[in-house]
Amino acid sequence: MNKLTTAQNAISVIQDGMTIGIGGWGPRRKPMALIRELLRSPVKDLTVVSYGGADVGMLCAAGKVKKLVFAFTSLDFIPLEPWFRKARQNGEVDVFEIDEGMMLHGLRAAAWGVPFIPTAVGLGTDVVRHNPDLKIIDSPYDDKEWVAMPALKLDVSLIHTTTADTRGVCQIKSPDHYMDDWFARAAKHTIVSCDELIDTSVLHQGDESRFVFWDRAATQAVVHIPGGAHPSSSAPLYGFDVEHFKRYAQSAADDDFAGYLAAFAIDKDEPSYQDAVGGLSAIQQLPMPVY
Repeated sequence: MNKLTTAQNAISVIQDGMTIGIGGWGPRRKPMALIRELLRSPVKDLTVVSYGGADVGMLCAAGKVKKLVFAFTSLDFIPLEPWFRKARQNGEVDVFEIDEGMMLHGLRAAAWGVPFIPTAVGLGTDVVRHNPDLKIIDSPYDDKEWVAMPALKLDVSLIHTTTADTRGVCQIKSPDHYMDDWFARAAKHTIVSCDELIDTSVLHQGDESRFVFWDRAATQAVVHIPGGAHPSSSAPLYGFDVEHFKRYAQSAADDDFAGYLAAFAIDKDEPSYQDAVGGLSAIQQLPMPVY
């Protein structure tokens, strides 16, 4: 089965009011080319589930987010993602702010087809106080209480991987695959962008299979976009673009998202965007961050 398609065709399945999950982590391996395609679309009123970075900020700035489910939204060296911060402070989006582990449990519950997962994470914290929809339940086996973390059911997930074949077998060769496997399993429809399109035979060589974290049946569409995580990183291929993120953050300080979109030809298409940031070669030369 050939699942290879274009970004525009892949994103066309997303409709107003859907719940979308976005893989990656802060400024790392975000499916930014797919996000840019979503920015070009008329879709709105989305519920977004993400360990957020510029993906969340850009969608908020474009007015496409109705509700955000998140554990953090950060660019690392810029602790609070700037456009997310503006939207949050101005009350422009509904929020369900939870612990990182709670969000993982929510994705697992959706993937396993159960309504909730009981967890001690969140007990005794303001997470429960500020989210009155979270339920505390009694254990049927002892006298303990648990937070019932509800399933985070996703209509669509967007994920960026290192490689993929046309059948939807994906590889993540970054040091950490984060929660991308659960985003893939929790969604009805998973769209994957990849830096490299590989022949299936590669997956049978050496230890290549160890970089595969979910079954190809969980992937419905594959989009080959080298450099597609920019300005976030896609280790080991390229790091995140600090100078670009600074320019992006300045657009928030200036309250000029339209200017940012125009400066980098984001309203046009992905090739125009990559040309505006120096081309694929410049992206692939970005150094890995050192902590």
